[in-house]
Amino acid sequence: MAPRLFVVSGPSGAGKGTLVSRVREARPDLGLSVSATTRDPRPGEEDGVAYHFLTDEAFDQAIQEGRFLEWAHVAGHRSGTLLSEVDKNLSQGHSLILEIDVQGALQVKEIYPDAVLVFIEPPSKEELERRLRGRGTEAEKDVQLRLGIAAQEMELASSYDARVINDDLEVATHELLDVLSSFESE
Repeated sequence: MAPRLFVVSGPSGAGKGTLVSRVREARPDLGLSVSATTRDPRPGEEDGVAYHFLTDEAFDQAIQEGRFLEWAHVAGHRSGTLLSEVDKNLSQGHSLILEIDVQGALQVKEIYPDAVLVFIEPPSKEELERRLRGRGTEAEKDVQLRLGIAAQEMELASSYDARVINDDLEVATHELLDVLSSFESE
């Protein structure tokens, strides 16, 4: 079975990171690409683990050198997937799971048409807002920005190969694992 590239995305606050972490616990054979970002680390985030935290200048240089598979402006910052992270995993025969924003997911599909896009949805807009506010890490204007972006992103969910509603974490984890298994067995 050839390695597959899976892309998990959805609005901020949908629980993508939590689901991907749980899936990787269940499937340690899956590679994970660490994204690069220009935003500041949140409490507890380590450089090279949560993200590669880059300055604007370093991010610009990586763009100029063609080192990104995809990158986008996200909520006032830039984030992207380094080609080296993807190539490293696929060349070692590992299926790979990317956790990236919707803009980036659609870019990846253009370059890797066999990539499997999985959209993670909150159970409702109200629950999404509750989760964003519950983080307590962002100013009101940032919460409002993320809610506006989320509305636009959810309109693109039909462009994805699969959708998982993250209402119950245990159920959503099993659904995401089932999606991965079904596409790996094709």
